[in-house]
Amino acid sequence: MAHLRAPVTRRERQREATYDEIVQVACALLDEGADLSLRAVAGRMGMTAPALYRYVASYQQLVDLVAFELDKAATAEWEQAAARFPDDDPAARLVVACVRFRHWALSRPHQFALVFANPIAEADSERRELLTLSTSGHYFTDLLWNIWEKHRFPYPRLDDLDPVIREAVLEPLIPAKAEHIAPSERGLLWIYMRAWSALYGVVTLESTGHCDPRVIASGQLFRAVVLEWLAPLGLEDERARLTAILDDELARTRD
Repeated sequence: MAHLRAPVTRRERQREATYDEIVQVACALLDEGADLSLRAVAGRMGMTAPALYRYVASYQQLVDLVAFELDKAATAEWEQAAARFPDDDPAARLVVACVRFRHWALSRPHQFALVFANPIAEADSERRELLTLSTSGHYFTDLLWNIWEKHRFPYPRLDDLDPVIREAVLEPLIPAKAEHIAPSERGLLWIYMRAWSALYGVVTLESTGHCDPRVIASGQLFRAVVLEWLAPLGLEDERARLTAILDDELARTRD
């Protein structure tokens, strides 16, 4: 006999609705270029700051909540765009998702900054767990895993990795499913980390304007970085097809 789910109480529905409103208001403030603060969110919601503390007890909790929800919503948009290619074409899906990630960062720079410039490195263990729950991180690394399953691109052996890197891939603190990867094959996670660093690096440079504006407008630096990663991911034979997809997606996001 199936277990019936306990009905959601009215208080629980109200609490969830308040959390949703907090995120919506915070997003509006970010898109307006306004400072995000507990006081600003409470004022926009018609609440007092002490009343808001019942939902988010600190500024950092507010940032963590909003960043997680923004990441989840943005990833859903990239996933929807990439879904025009079938499940058995993860390379095409990855190219589309990378372009959509870039487009989000350029069109919503304050949202991007909140999600990806939210300091975690010196955080306590509870906040560090947030990194491993990142929706976008799981989406991108799942696509990389699907590409590896199909193309079996090479990755370093554990013995060839620096001891610090070896420890990091054996006990990863990154948003990636690793349980299904045998410890002896965890060199694959080093590919994950490096590929993400390349994507994040170029998109951050563009989003913050720390790059020649002509290069940003043309998308050529981003394009070059994506194309440089085709060979390491075993996709050299598909370069022509994936380049066409990349250029088409860049054109779509310029409209």
